[in-house]
Amino acid sequence: GTNQPNKFLDPKSSESVLPYHSSGMRDEFMQMQYLRAVLGYWSDPANNPATDQHYSGRMLDMSRAHVWTWDARPFPFFPGNDTLWSDGDNYARGHWLTGRASNRTLASVIAEICRDAGLGAVDVSRVWGVVRGYAVDQLGTGRAALQPLMLAYGVEAAERDGTLVFFTRTGRSAGVLGEDALALDPERDAALDRSRDPEADLPGRVQVGFVDSDADYDVAVAEAMHPGAGPDTTARSEVSLALTRAEGRRIAARWLHEARVAQDTARFALPPSRGALGPGDVVTLDHRGGRGDYRIDRITEGGLRAVEATRVDAELYRPQPQAEEGARLTPYVGPTPVEALFLDLPLLTGDEAPHEPHVAFAANPWPGGVALYSSAQDSDYILQDIFRSRSTVGVLQSAMPAGPLGVWNRQRVRLKLVGGDLRSASDSAVLAGANVLVIGDGSPENWEIVQFAEAAPLGDRVWEIGMFLRGQAGTGALMPQVWPAGSKAVLLDRRVEQIAIPSASRGRARHFRWGPVKAEASSRAFRHAEVTVEGAGYRPYPVAHLRAQGGSGTLDIGWIRQTRIDGDLWRAGEVPLGEEREEYILRIRQGSDIRREVVLGAPAWTYPAAERQADTGGGAFAISVAQVSARFGPGPFTDLAIP
Repeated sequence: GTNQPNKFLDPKSSESVLPYHSSGMRDEFMQMQYLRAVLGYWSDPANNPATDQHYSGRMLDMSRAHVWTWDARPFPFFPGNDTLWSDGDNYARGHWLTGRASNRTLASVIAEICRDAGLGAVDVSRVWGVVRGYAVDQLGTGRAALQPLMLAYGVEAAERDGTLVFFTRTGRSAGVLGEDALALDPERDAALDRSRDPEADLPGRVQVGFVDSDADYDVAVAEAMHPGAGPDTTARSEVSLALTRAEGRRIAARWLHEARVAQDTARFALPPSRGALGPGDVVTLDHRGGRGDYRIDRITEGGLRAVEATRVDAELYRPQPQAEEGARLTPYVGPTPVEALFLDLPLLTGDEAPHEPHVAFAANPWPGGVALYSSAQDSDYILQDIFRSRSTVGVLQSAMPAGPLGVWNRQRVRLKLVGGDLRSASDSAVLAGANVLVIGDGSPENWEIVQFAEAAPLGDRVWEIGMFLRGQAGTGALMPQVWPAGSKAVLLDRRVEQIAIPSASRGRARHFRWGPVKAEASSRAFRHAEVTVEGAGYRPYPVAHLRAQGGSGTLDIGWIRQTRIDGDLWRAGEVPLGEEREEYILRIRQGSDIRREVVLGAPAWTYPAAERQADTGGGAFAISVAQVSARFGPGPFTDLAIP
């Protein structure tokens, strides 16, 4: 600061002290105003006269003036690289101009936007603040470009004698209006009407999204919360501004408290003699209903000056102390290979495209984004999509034996994740669709869908999960006797996305190349796979409760069909068919030999004794039944052994 150079808090120094009269808050605006004042003053010849008596030139040669202090260490590596320079945390309260001299005053940014919009009569002399970065990424009006700045920094605008005047809110009152200063409006019974908005309409939590100027310009969110606020009262806004995290928190806190103070509004009338007051001015209303400060929002001229005003509190606009966090740079991650798993899965929510596969990407370290290219042949690739989030992918550390379907399975399995984490869920949440995990061998088609309720971290990215529901979404038929250690597992959340392919591509090999967004598609960091997708979203579920009744004679065979669409509605009657027509394939097998195959239109069949004797010779055999889809063909077969 300008109040005492070279003084700031440093726990490693015996001279750790704040400058005179300092609150300890970060204040680049003070630096900028000081430089403007000094350079502006001495550039005026009246203040810096020339002399020819002893030397030629001005009294002060400003070309030889130097500003304290410009650090030789390059920004942003200082202060961001704390492994190399341990005093980086001092930057937030320090006197360095490095990384700050390129900031702009808020007044200059507002003036530039107005000038670009063709507005010349503008006064920004009462606007305070620093703009570290502001993006206007869409064509629009000057008002649209100004609004985010004015909201974030608390700036008002009002017309004064043909000039558009901008000024920062301070909440300071311009004067007291007693009862004798108000005019009686004949359309109202009282000279002053006060009202208060209901508490239920107020946000209990305010979130502000912005660009973190001290963390590689990543997107950050600051939050302010009122005690007792619920999750349903959150107001979220995004601003295309580069801010420090402390600045983001101050904006969120100011918005939250402004909204609560602004519950109170007032309507009153002023006589024409009070023409000096205008929108944006703050007045103190001293009335028998109480005393308070109100900001004039609107004045309607019509003989009397009808005023609409909102309650304000000057304390809201005082800079609130916030802990300043040191700048941190994200270490550069080179373009390293990324693992991909292609998943041909059945419908889970019913909103998916049945023929499109899901894809999960995993890498440690994560490169920040993955570009996926596809083609019908191993050439002429086109960009399929860019994936910004790493999926939660892991490998089984212990074997997972087969388990029963339709009931809670209490077995426990260890899983090591590449990245991410897991969390437990209540039974009701699992039954509603939470914690969906697919386990398989890594091929596109061989995945069992399970759900789990319990997850406990064991350290080094190893988790123990348990309390399973096995074979969900009709994948019980894909469950082997055991999933061995080393099997792949993917948590199905929003980070596992479907990729768009033509429906005609089902059953045909399609080529994919993927790698870090920062690398070229020809880089060795890119990988290639040839993937064939059958469209498991069309695959019928296996039939259930296959049974055969009878002795050595005729067998009556029956089963209950399942459905892949809307099977959980639990209404009276049969579940929806989910297919164009009801059709089944029934096979009589002895070992690997198919002795008889019939196509049926109902879930029942009678096997006459004579045909049974001719097919099996009276020996043991198996009955296999599968439902048929017109788009997929037979689904998984359900077997029943007959001795």
